[in-house]
Amino acid sequence: MSEKFEHSQFAHCESGVVSTLLTHYGLKLSEPMVFGLTSSLSFVFLPIIKLNNMPLIAYRELPKNIINKVSKVLGIEIVKKTYKNGVEANNDLTKFVEDKQLVGLQTSVFYLPYFPKDMRFHFNAHNLLVYGKEGSDYKISDPVFEEAVLCDEKELTRARFAKGVFAPKGFMYYPKNIPTNLDFSSIVKKAIKKNAKSMLTPFPYAGVKGMRTLAKKISKLNPNSDPRYLKNYLTHIVRMQEEIGTGGGGFRFLYAAFLKEVKKHDLDNELLDEASSLLVKSGNTLREFALLCVESSKKIDKFDANKIAEKLVEASKYEEEAFKLLKKIQ
Repeated sequence: MSEKFEHSQFAHCESGVVSTLLTHYGLKLSEPMVFGLTSSLSFVFLPIIKLNNMPLIAYRELPKNIINKVSKVLGIEIVKKTYKNGVEANNDLTKFVEDKQLVGLQTSVFYLPYFPKDMRFHFNAHNLLVYGKEGSDYKISDPVFEEAVLCDEKELTRARFAKGVFAPKGFMYYPKNIPTNLDFSSIVKKAIKKNAKSMLTPFPYAGVKGMRTLAKKISKLNPNSDPRYLKNYLTHIVRMQEEIGTGGGGFRFLYAAFLKEVKKHDLDNELLDEASSLLVKSGNTLREFALLCVESSKKIDKFDANKIAEKLVEASKYEEEAFKLLKKIQ
């Protein structure tokens, strides 16, 4: 285990925290490797599940997927704890940091005071690291910030016990008993095939088909029936994509980087390069899609339902081609 802690900025909170934890405790794994080995790239559009009164849209696997799967995939014991109340949670956290033990926490973005006010919203699955304490302030390594920050224990406890969807319940975690001899070639192949299967699922609300289902929903939106709802809907799509973690585009770039990194494990490098390139194209297209949504949310008279929907379909085609290639990995 590393004695000295150094803060690093990452693309996404959960993969960044897990990468730092594993590296700190003796297994050096980059963020793209953590993301890819846990088969975390996805797309989900679930109208029946509401987040801020809007449908759940996810561009990667749901919260805790990386934490849970990295344990299963790599055979690592992850100690996980939840608490009944803030006093118990805060006392336990204080003991850990006094023992100089690095831990991950699940929190709500809305109650973290170091977040700019315009970035705070009710999302309860933001992951961060705690590595020390000064008086009543915890030393926080938040992977989406350039520098480490301080957070008062009362504010942090509040963020750890926010109510609603994905309520953290004080969730704290750290790795234990990390294996030293891992067959990464075999692990990588299984992870890639699993991700390909999930992205090519016939279920209409997930994977490539889920992207097209959302596109169909967008194409039917009418700016004249309820302009306010349309504005909120488009804003919600972008928020889900670009603010929670790095968003849809960023997750595609992260997985593309994973495919580049695993070329050293005796795989089909030409196939990996082609799939990686397609996912970069999807990432760029998703960012163009987000830009169109933003422009339309600001000026409803510029809303072009078909243009926005077609951009999402374009991204889905890149991903379908990429994962059909990756299904063939040997």
